[in-house]
Amino acid sequence: MQEIILPILYQDEHLVAINKPHNLLVHRSSIAADESVFALQLLRDQLGCWVSPCHRLDRKTSGVLLFALSTDVDKEIKKQFENHSVRKKYLALVRGYLPESGTTDRPLEKEKGGFQDAITHFRCFQQVELDIEVSRYPKSRYSLAEITPETGRMHQIRRHFAQLRHYLIGDKTYGECKHNKMFEQKFGLNTMLLHASELSFIHPITGENLYIEAPMNEEFKRILNEIGMVIP
Repeated sequence: MQEIILPILYQDEHLVAINKPHNLLVHRSSIAADESVFALQLLRDQLGCWVSPCHRLDRKTSGVLLFALSTDVDKEIKKQFENHSVRKKYLALVRGYLPESGTTDRPLEKEKGGFQDAITHFRCFQQVELDIEVSRYPKSRYSLAEITPETGRMHQIRRHFAQLRHYLIGDKTYGECKHNKMFEQKFGLNTMLLHASELSFIHPITGENLYIEAPMNEEFKRILNEIGMVIP
């Protein structure tokens, strides 16, 4: 098997951020017991030291993933995530024409019952109409969304956009199967088009404002090029 080298976006003696490839799990999970390759183990072996993920990205989400290099730093960074003081920005290709900007704050159901507050802000970056029939419509429309979640609930972006009926392209759990199938057949897409593009927070040791940006993965860029969108 070819050795996987994770792209490092930022590194000091306390923290390291990588540009996580799509289709890579962050760590071992009971829902993917057959997998043997994970970002945590890859980075640990690559750096030769203990690392701990400060947050999570879905398997098929690419982009900025932050790791702590000590338990104290890990604890302090996670406090910032819990306090919603970490600013996160994502890019996603979604079905339909989004409004210029908006916010959805519909509560999301927890795994063990009950609901929790969830807030997602977005703006429409680009729109495109394709001469491709999907379902009963002779043409299909899509938007490139810039998304800023204020809270960090499980699958928040995917669930909120499903509620808005602006399903993420390639999302097999909450997405729309006819549009996913069209992208598979016409463009060979086999992943979800959601990318964690930016992360900003206060360095827990130096107090510095850190801003980390992750270039979009090649598959996402290929699809945008195929459908005639400008790559941000």
